[in-house]
Amino acid sequence: MIQAITSAYQMLSKHGFADIMQNNTTGEKSLHASAFFDGGDVISGFNADRITDTATYLTVQTGEDKHITLEPEFLQYINHSCFPNVFFDTTEMKLFALKEIQPGDELMFFYPSTEWNMSQPFDCFCGTSQCLHRIQGAAYLSDEEAKRYRLTDFILEKLQNRMKK
Repeated sequence: MIQAITSAYQMLSKHGFADIMQNNTTGEKSLHASAFFDGGDVISGFNADRITDTATYLTVQTGEDKHITLEPEFLQYINHSCFPNVFFDTTEMKLFALKEIQPGDELMFFYPSTEWNMSQPFDCFCGTSQCLHRIQGAAYLSDEEAKRYRLTDFILEKLQNRMKK
């Protein structure tokens, strides 16, 4: 792990391919790779620990009224970025690398890739050139914004239905 990460973060726990880290300044927890991945690699499979009909900040949407908590549970520490490096494929139930990931890199996904209308919208400060600033779910993306991202089959279907109206 690179020196900047080890000084800014404290290791909380190890989970094979990734470690839960805590930012020493903000207290925010995040998941960081402990292995190298190429774009397209399957990082991990996952399952639904619990299925609910309402969204929370810890669920991933897999259907109209179907939201899951992730198993393994440590995947909940994958935070948002408008320039993500991982994708939750809720059809195959696999976490994929979208690009090369080095050991120490924070794993980040684009929340609207799985969420139609988020339970807790927020202002994004990821600082990337394509930052959308307000993250509310895929329902609020323009068609052009949506084309920039890999999206779940459920979200793609919702976007196609929106275009038909």
